[in-house]
Amino acid sequence: MRLAAIALGLAGLAACTEVTEAVDSTARAGAKGVVTETLATRFPQVPKQLITPFTDCIIDYADAMEVREFARAAVVGVDETTVSVVRNILARPETRTCLQARTLEAGLG
Repeated sequence: MRLAAIALGLAGLAACTEVTEAVDSTARAGAKGVVTETLATRFPQVPKQLITPFTDCIIDYADAMEVREFARAAVVGVDETTVSVVRNILARPETRTCLQARTLEAGLG
């Protein structure tokens, strides 16, 4: 009986994890447009051909709160808060590594 309850609890946790991952994935996909717009309009130093690869790096290294900010910006528009969040993500070492790899892949490095 006890074992069945534990198994049922673990199955429930697994289902919650799958739902959480699906929601996160959907939110990240929706946030791409905001990040792309932010890079294109507020970061003129990013070459046009790198906007999409850089967007992918930013989305990959954004945490849940940052993705939430991008979702907000999708509704109300890009503002200085959005720019600040993008700038903070760009400053992270793991994001910089991703950006360097994408730059080299594009033959610009």
